[in-house]
Formats: sequence, C-alpha cells, structure tokens
Amino acid sequence: MSSLSANNSQPQPDSHVSIVTTHLLKFPHILHRHRVDIFLPPGYDSSPHQTYKVLYVNDGQDMARLLMRETLEKLYRLQQLEPIIVVAIHASHDRVHDYGVVGIPDAHNRGSKAHEYEQFVLERLLIYMEHHYRIRKGAPNTAISGVSLGGLSAIDLAWRNPTLFGKVGVFSGSFWWRTDDTDWRAQQASRIMHKVVRESQKREGLKFWFQAGTADETSDRDDNGVIDAIQDTLELIDELELKGYRRDEEIVYVQVEGGKHDPETWSSVLPDFLKWAFAPE
Repeated sequence: MSSLSANNSQPQPDSHVSIVTTHLLKFPHILHRHRVDIFLPPGYDSSPHQTYKVLYVNDGQDMARLLMRETLEKLYRLQQLEPIIVVAIHASHDRVHDYGVVGIPDAHNRGSKAHEYEQFVLERLLIYMEHHYRIRKGAPNTAISGVSLGGLSAIDLAWRNPTLFGKVGVFSGSFWWRTDDTDWRAQQASRIMHKVVRESQKREGLKFWFQAGTADETSDRDDNGVIDAIQDTLELIDELELKGYRRDEEIVYVQVEGGKHDPETWSSVLPDFLKWAFAPE
C-alpha cells in the first residue's frame, strides 16, 4: 500500500470564527455608545472578493451564553451553513425602553425609545456595516433575530422595514407586550404586535421563525390551559396567516418541550434557526 492510499481522509473545512468589537455612537448628540461584536466567517480575510449575507442579533451581550461562536463553527465544520457575518448588538442600560414596538409604548411606558433604537440600527449600524465589511445588501441577504423582549424588537424592525430584512427569528418573544393592564381581557385585546400585524398590509417576501418553550413561564391569564408565551406566539402566527402567510413555507414554529426562558433552551435551537435562515445554496 502506498503512502498516498494509506492517508485518504478528507481535510476538514476551516471553521474558525473571528470576532471584531466596535463601539458606535447611538446618535451624534448622545454620548451613549452601543457595543457591537461582529462574528466573521472562516476565510473572511483571505477571500477579499467574497461577499456575505448578514444576521443582526439583539442582546449581543448574551452571545457567549447562547453559544453563538461554537454553534457557527460546528455548522461550518458540518457544512450545514453558508458563511455569514453575525452582528451582535449589545443592549444598552435602557434595554426595556430601546426594545419594544416603535411608536407604541406598553402600559407602563416601556419601549418609549424604540424609535431611537430603530434609527441607530438603520442609520448608523447598517450603514457602518455596508462601508466597512463585504456584505450583501437587501432583504434576501439580511436577517434579524432576538430573544424575549429583543425578539419583539426584532420582529417589529423587520415588519417596519421589509426592504431591509427578509427573515426574522424570535426566541421566546415578549408578545404579551400590551397597552392595557386593566384585566385579562384588556391585556389580551391590547397586545401590541398582534394589533400592529392585524392593522397592517402584508410584507411581501418576509419570512418568520418562532420558538417557544412549554416551561417558558407559568402565567395563563385566561385559564385555558396554555401558558401565555405559547398562546401569544400562536395567536400572532394566526394573525400572520390571516394576512396570507403560509405555515412551513413562510412561517416556522418550534415548540420545545420543557424549554425554559433561558439561554440554555435558546442555544439548543439556535442551530435550527441558523440552518433555516442560511442553509447552503
């Protein structure tokens, strides 16, 4: 047997993900800076002519707990993910005001700065990425995601800007966000994202990925035996279907049995979301 035939194993693809950190001013007249961690795919520096799709992620400070780097590298090794750039936006000290639905604060005036956060993402961050990194522009090449309240923010940004974002992923989304806390009927009727979708036109081309866990919480405001986290997610999907979106084609729902409102649950399904959003072509 020759030495060549004795060593016929296939070389493993490069899977190393590098992280670049930058700080961007929220606005020229505001001193606060958002920290942004940029996850660059294998071969980024050695392939100067290649361009990449992009995933923007809210709550970027939690990427280590979500195992973002490890998950990306594993999927690259398995060749189950095309090379992408992940832009992880750290939440500010005003998280409960930055995140939410633009123009509609909740019953306790939370989410009051959602418009300012949208301006930062659209007018500062996206432009910065276009100028400094080799990204592919346009909705078909761009996704956004988030967990909990960051997930509510992500779907609001995508819904308001469908020419910029083509896919959105929401893990345990805070779809209970509401304008009236009087009683359970008022709470249910005033859920903000449900109302926004109900009173809007369909966003052609936009696709949705939702996750909820059966142990996300224990609250069941209408005592129907379904926790609010699941009910709110499923009823938002119902609103989307009424707009003409199709299950499995434009909407994916993943329910995690025993899944909690925590990074361990979200990291367990992160590979499913990434493969859905950026499967190799």
